[in-house]
Amino acid sequence: MKKLIVIGCIGFIVVFALSCGGNNSNTPASTSGSETEKTPEGNPSYDPHRGEGKFTKVDVGPTLNAAMAETGSKVYAVKCSSCHKLTQEKLVGPGWAGVTSRHTAEWIMNFVTNTDVMLNKDPKAQALLEICLVRMPNQNLTDDDARGVYEFQRKNDGVK
Repeated sequence: MKKLIVIGCIGFIVVFALSCGGNNSNTPASTSGSETEKTPEGNPSYDPHRGEGKFTKVDVGPTLNAAMAETGSKVYAVKCSSCHKLTQEKLVGPGWAGVTSRHTAEWIMNFVTNTDVMLNKDPKAQALLEICLVRMPNQNLTDDDARGVYEFQRKNDGVK
């Protein structure tokens, strides 16, 4: 009986070891279909603004857009409040107090509409992930919802 257990364990270890070794290539796997730019030393170049999204310029006025903030409040209640508090306290995700002073409107709107890519590519989003340890799920916000959430965050931060 002991012999059977030992042979079974050895067989399991061999199968496990073989299943882990599948790629014999010495070149790292590419994470995207396009070739990245290289430095003179041959290393991939680093772009601190490498997060992706369609928002490159968001016109934010000095005063709050109350109608958008109301829309954002409703979106927050349904999709955001279970993970984010309006204070600095972390729940699952970071608290929202002061978020509009820490991040640009473009960054926030790109993050909430293109969450997965931002978490994979953007250094700020990756730093937040290291703190929170939970990936924000894609909430499928429309552009208007994202703008409303941003205005609601501005209202939360005291913009009148």
